Amino acid sequence: MTVNKMDALVYLIDDEFSVRDSLTLVLESGGLRVKSFESAEDFLKNYNNEYPSCLILDVRMPCMSGLELQEELLKRNISIPIIFISGHAGISQSAKAFRAGAVDFLKNRLITKCYWPVLQKLYKKILNTGGVLKFILN
Repeated sequence: MTVNKMDALVYLIDDEFSVRDSLTLVLESGGLRVKSFESAEDFLKNYNNEYPSCLILDVRMPCMSGLELQEELLKRNISIPIIFISGHAGISQSAKAFRAGAVDFLKNRLITKCYWPVLQKLYKKILNTGGVLKFILN
């Protein structure tokens, strides 16, 4: 099956509107389709494995945390590359995320201020995520 750039989907989950809004704008300006959610629960209700995708996920959220969502995805045998973002997580949380298969863990809330170098790093990570979205570069 041939996949083109428009088939790729970036899921974004963060309880802070400003983070969701700014990251969505940047990623869409790079030509990516983005579907954002305020909570892990909303994502689980709407997740569709029809398209190649990756997940940008906040660690700390009300109800179900990002790490809890990662565990739930593993339980459901949903394999999706995850890039965690957080300004509050510690070493133990990032280690747990990596042990469970996270692609990256960005501990920098400068993202919310649209600090360009941080956004570029995040964008490059998405483009190279575990081969799933590699075709975007072609």
